[in-house]
Parts: sequence; structure tokens; C-alpha cells
Amino acid sequence: MTRFRCGGRLSSPLSPGGTPAEPPTIIKDVTHPIPAFAGLTAGTTRGTRTEKLADARLYLCTDARGRQGDLADFLHAAYAGGVDIIQLRDKTLDTDAEVAALHLLAGVAGEHGKLFAVNDRADIAALVNADIFHIGQRDLSPAQARCLLGTEILIGRSTHDLNQARTAAEDPDVDYFCTGPLWETPTKPGRPATGLRLVRDVAELRAGSPTAASIPWFAIGGINVSRLPEVLEAGADRVVVVRAIAETTDPYTAARQLRQLLPV
Repeated sequence: MTRFRCGGRLSSPLSPGGTPAEPPTIIKDVTHPIPAFAGLTAGTTRGTRTEKLADARLYLCTDARGRQGDLADFLHAAYAGGVDIIQLRDKTLDTDAEVAALHLLAGVAGEHGKLFAVNDRADIAALVNADIFHIGQRDLSPAQARCLLGTEILIGRSTHDLNQARTAAEDPDVDYFCTGPLWETPTKPGRPATGLRLVRDVAELRAGSPTAASIPWFAIGGINVSRLPEVLEAGADRVVVVRAIAETTDPYTAARQLRQLLPV
């Protein structure tokens, strides 16, 4: 199959005067400027992204915080507290609003030297030159996503049982995978919890397979600072959180407390 690349290096839109234009700030109450195509910065090669992913331990999923109106401040606090990757996941946004929020996220991630991820939308991932494109079991396949995005953008995959985890670990187009939800969570209504047994099973899989051991793996679903020691004891060393940071009044401290429990 002939592969094509639609991610590439996109040019910033130009104003009539020939300078890069800035897209409008359309996320409620966000007053920080959103740089045009902020993800298109130097150093965002696959190698750089892969190195940062290998070091990543704490991954945050957040909505655009339209209710709070504090997206920029929240992102800065989370990264400063120790979050390595932030994924924007907000099904309520239209395309323009999602792109605007991702421009903001890209800029903040760049300031902190961290990674940012786009959920589900390969077209938007290409447009903003995301560090990571994350897909679920019912989305594009990893091979389809790679065909659309090329080799520079990393691809993550959600898994919910051991067979899915094994498949993801052996897939050359997958750069990391997540396993869960360990506990039932309102962010994934109706999806049954896998429990810590799945963490133990995936840890055993990795112990017996050099291929599986070479790919970063994150546990996800209902994890907070009180449950994290159980998750680590079961064999995970990377986690994804949502409410443990997003629903606190002090995201910096919440992130820092989680990060201090994780391996260096």
C-alpha cells in the first residue's frame, strides 16, 4: 500500500501584511494569546518526541475548561507540577474551538518543554502538528493513522483487555498504549472497570516480551493519589489521570503529589 503524508510542515496563515496571523481566542474567558500554529516549532522531531515519551510518567486528560474559564493557567500549573503529557479531550467543542484550544495547549507545552496530544481527530492532529495522536479501539487503526500523519507524530492506543494490550505492544505503528479503566469513571460511562488484575497481566506480558517491554505503557481510569500506590504495586510505572488534577482547586500541588509517588 502506498503511504502518503498529510501532516508535514504546515505554513502559518499570513495576515495581509505578510506576518503570521493569530487565530481568534474563542475559548470562554481565556485571555492569553494563542500563537498561530504554535506546534510548528523547532525541535519537534520524532526523535525528540520519542525521548520525552520515554521519560514521561504522568499523563493528564482535560477538557477545555469552558466552565472554569482558566485553561491557560490550568495548563501551566499542571505542567509545572510535573505532568509530562496533556491531552485535550472535549467532545463538546466544535472544530474551530478545538483548534483554538489546541493552539493554546501547544504553546504552553512548548514553553515547558513537554508533550501535548490530540484525541480522535487525525485532521486536527495534522493541522496543529501534534506531538501525539491518541486513538481508541473504535477509531482509526494505528496503520490508518500513520498513513495519514506520517512518521513524526507519535501514536497512542487505548486498550481494555490483555489481548488488546498485546496487539498494541506488537504493533509497529503504536508508540505507547494505555490500559483500563482500572476503576469505573464518569469520563467513560458504561465501560466496565478492568481492575488491577489487568495491570498485573500486562506487567507480566512485558516481563516476558522484549518487544512489549520496549513500548511505554500507562494505566488509566479512576487513579488518584490514594489509589496510585496500589497501581504501582500491581506493576505499572506510568499513569493517566483526569479528575485527580482537573477537579482540584490547586492543579500544581495535585500534579506534584502524584509525580512524587511515580518513579523518576
